[in-house]
Amino acid sequence: MKKFLFLLSLTLCTYYSNAQDNPSNLKMDAKNPFFEKFKTPKGTPPFDLIKKENYKPAFVKGIAEQAKEINTIVNNKSAATFDNTVLALDESGEILDRVSSVFGAIRGADSDDDIQKIAEEISPLLSEHNDNIYLNEKLFKRIKAVYDDSLSSNRTTEQKRLIDKYYKAFIRSGIALNNAEKDRLRTINKELSLLSLSFGKNLLAETNNYQLVIDNKQDLAGLPDDVIQTAAQTAKSKGLDGKWVFTLSKPSWLPFLQYADNRALREKLYKAMYNRCNNNNQYDNKQVISNIVNLRLEKANLLGYKNHADYVLAETMAKTPENVFGLLNKLWEYALPQAKKEAADLQQMIDRDGGNFKLESWDWWYYTEKLRKEKYSLDEESIRPYFMVDNVRDGAFYVANKLYGITFKPFKDVSVYEKDVQVFEVLDADGSYIGVLYLDYFPRPGKRNGAWMSSFQKQSIKNGEFIHPIIYNVGNFAMPTEDKPSLLTLEQVTTLFHEFGHGLHGLLSNVNYNGLSGTAVSRDFVELPSQIFEHWALHPDVLKVYAKHYQTGETIPESLVKKMEEAANFNQGFETTELVAAAILDMKWHVISEKEEFDVDQFEKDRMNEIGLISEIIPRYKSTYFAHIFDGGYSAGYYSYLWSEVLDADAFEAFVEKGVFDRTTGQSFRDNILSKGGSEDPMILYKKFRGAEPNPIYLLKNRGFVK
Repeated sequence: MKKFLFLLSLTLCTYYSNAQDNPSNLKMDAKNPFFEKFKTPKGTPPFDLIKKENYKPAFVKGIAEQAKEINTIVNNKSAATFDNTVLALDESGEILDRVSSVFGAIRGADSDDDIQKIAEEISPLLSEHNDNIYLNEKLFKRIKAVYDDSLSSNRTTEQKRLIDKYYKAFIRSGIALNNAEKDRLRTINKELSLLSLSFGKNLLAETNNYQLVIDNKQDLAGLPDDVIQTAAQTAKSKGLDGKWVFTLSKPSWLPFLQYADNRALREKLYKAMYNRCNNNNQYDNKQVISNIVNLRLEKANLLGYKNHADYVLAETMAKTPENVFGLLNKLWEYALPQAKKEAADLQQMIDRDGGNFKLESWDWWYYTEKLRKEKYSLDEESIRPYFMVDNVRDGAFYVANKLYGITFKPFKDVSVYEKDVQVFEVLDADGSYIGVLYLDYFPRPGKRNGAWMSSFQKQSIKNGEFIHPIIYNVGNFAMPTEDKPSLLTLEQVTTLFHEFGHGLHGLLSNVNYNGLSGTAVSRDFVELPSQIFEHWALHPDVLKVYAKHYQTGETIPESLVKKMEEAANFNQGFETTELVAAAILDMKWHVISEKEEFDVDQFEKDRMNEIGLISEIIPRYKSTYFAHIFDGGYSAGYYSYLWSEVLDADAFEAFVEKGVFDRTTGQSFRDNILSKGGSEDPMILYKKFRGAEPNPIYLLKNRGFVK
């Protein structure tokens, strides 16, 4: 999955706690690496020095330090100004930012029981600290004074955006509530932070605990050799030599569904995947979901909103649930009929081949792969040898160089949290330093599923010093085997480009203030830089540069590229339907306006029946493992991928019109989108680049629904 906002709840929940009232909590090792700026090349995290026991003391000290900074702002005898109030708040919490960014990265990509325990201990404290800042009436009084003055004073656009952001943050955090309501809000926020952690912890455990063990080689029929080798390697790592193990990591379960001839085993593995955290055991998420939904509703009501979706969408491009449903329902009108046609085609193939059964959801990938090969003489196994992960990475580097002139240089003198993490120094066209990029591409037991981007350090300008960004991309791509490198599927290729696009958004940021830097934009705008970059991933002019056979070095043949182009919109009904269904499910959970004890399975079933989702397809994420919305930053926001696709499909037309490597167009996209972060209204930024608002027709063309 493509989700980069995993750290949102952690990094935004900067916290106050009782650290300053209890000096014993501040008994800490002076050598804690988080206590001062990292003394490493380019300020990268010193993972060789960071120990688990450093995290909690660093959070405690970071809280205490930011508490002092907040008190300094509040007790300033001078009149409130942009510099002594808004900017001071934006620049506060340096230690907390350092430890939060590193801990959040480790919790997502390299977690274990100790890390989970630390997260559970600090989460309510972070929530409390966040509330103590944004429910501080004296601090808000100063913020409001600057806000009121900014309406008439000669502020820059960026300064007005930062002032507006903090003013709204206080309002949306409940500053106008009475004391009893504020107390209740604090309780809700703490409970939500812990419930979110529980959801993610359960999902990671359930994902890691399951394994399909095969000890009969005949059950591997249909599977490609490298899939079998990977399964054998996985089994060996688990002490099951001579057997084959498939897991609920997508690079493991998906090829099994695509190629395994054993239908019963396909069903078994698929059901294990979509029943995660829905097995009435200690990892079950149904009660967690019910509690989260009800608490989110109560919080929204306290803040004056009808439901959680109204609260969330007020600060997005979409603005209202009605606008979101308008987009989703329009796409549904195109996608569902196409999905039904695709289902009929697959059923026809089953019948023709003598199968005496009805197409089910666990059959879809298997027969889709057969049909693709039949219609286009194309299957993923004929393509993957041309997509070695390092070559695909270099393809992304190549496009960034062509569009923006930037280059990527291996960064050797830097420590990493896992040995397979790669690090690159990023340089501009004139050779000047831009930032650092970490790439973490392979699954491990402590890594959550999906793919995402975040930062160890965001770009800003502080006291006249340009703070360079330190960005990371995380994925879960196919592991190398003993005799083959990591070879990617087409989906994984586009995922790599997608997250790299997010990375560029962080790397090429050029704003003054941390709070507006890089990806600090509305959720339905943040996917524009990532999704537009996907358009280059499989473009013929790009493929001929990086798509090289891992054994022979041969460039991917034009005949194969042509087949890929012809099959580009194959199965698009399915792909769009499962995506839109998940977005609708998300919205349905968050337009609820009355609290109740939800039957999660029945709620989901009823909502999907209402829209007519066919039984052969399930939502891309079923509720109990829908981490985007219950353990991430996308509640009432999963639609953002589709909303942003309206933008990215239209924006790419600018490159089609002028040439996909046109530097002038690339520079305009860099100057007006990538470098601006949240420093201006997103639609204004978009129109500066494109000259007009986006035309939705290009999304429909992009998905093959119209010519």
